[in-house]
Amino acid sequence: MLYTTARLGKEAGACKESCRKLSKALGGVRKYGKDTPISLETILDVCGLDDAMWALRCTTENSDKFARLFACDCAQSALHLFEKEYPDDERPRQSIETSRRFANGEATQEELADARDAARAAARAAI
Repeated sequence: MLYTTARLGKEAGACKESCRKLSKALGGVRKYGKDTPISLETILDVCGLDDAMWALRCTTENSDKFARLFACDCAQSALHLFEKEYPDDERPRQSIETSRRFANGEATQEELADARDAARAAARAAI
């Protein structure tokens, strides 16, 4: 589970309205403290998906792998739409696979950059 704190959120420029909403749900900053871990699941439940996604930028532990794999899951869920229109274009699928491998330490920065470029080219070609 990933966590953040009120202090980390404030330092990262969190939305004041969302901070107030979360603080109220937790009983106030004085009760739970500025440095008490708050799970992203709690933020999701109280503030919604946008704020939980935003909070990935200020977690107590590095969330790069989680964020990359989550982005891959999101892209994978929409991939069928692209492949229906462009069944012979493997670039998006290969890019997702490369990004997953990178997140797991199995692909290089260069491979990731090539995959990003290929995915962008596929997107431009689809317009």
